[in-house]
Amino acid sequence: MPQSLASIYLHAIFSTKNRQPIISIDWQEELFNVLSSISKKIDCPCNIVNGVSDHVHMLFQLNRTITVSAALNKIKSTSSAWVNDQIKPSSTFHWQAGYAVFSVSQSNVNAVARYIMNQAQHHQKVSFQDELIAFLKKYKLDYDERYLWE
Repeated sequence: MPQSLASIYLHAIFSTKNRQPIISIDWQEELFNVLSSISKKIDCPCNIVNGVSDHVHMLFQLNRTITVSAALNKIKSTSSAWVNDQIKPSSTFHWQAGYAVFSVSQSNVNAVARYIMNQAQHHQKVSFQDELIAFLKKYKLDYDERYLWE
C-alpha cells in the first residue's frame, strides 16, 4: 500500500498541578477553545474538550506522525503558557506532570463525546479521583496510587 493511513481516537484526562481547583468558570470555555486549537495545529483534530475546575477531558484523533506523549506535552505546555500569559492567575498555572489516555473505538466516539460533554453534572456525584481510578480499572492498567495524585 503506497499510503499510510490511521484513525486513532484518544480520550485524554489531565489535571491541574496538585488538583488545584483553579480553572475558573470565567475563562474555562476560552481554555477549552485554546486546547482544541492547539490540538488542531499539531494535526490532531479535537472532537470535544470539557472539564471542571481541576481537570479536563479531551477526545481527539492522534495524527499518525506524532506520539501520544509529544502531542499531550505540546497541548499541555502551550495551554499553560496561554493561561499564564493571557489570564495571569495569582499563582503560576501548571498542569500535572502526567496524564491518562485511553483508546476509543470508532463505534464509541459519540458515547465518549457525550460523557465528556456532561462533566459538570458527572462531577456533582463522582470525584476526579474516583473517576480516574474507575477508568484505570476498566482499561486494566496497573498503577501505584502514590504517584497518581502529585
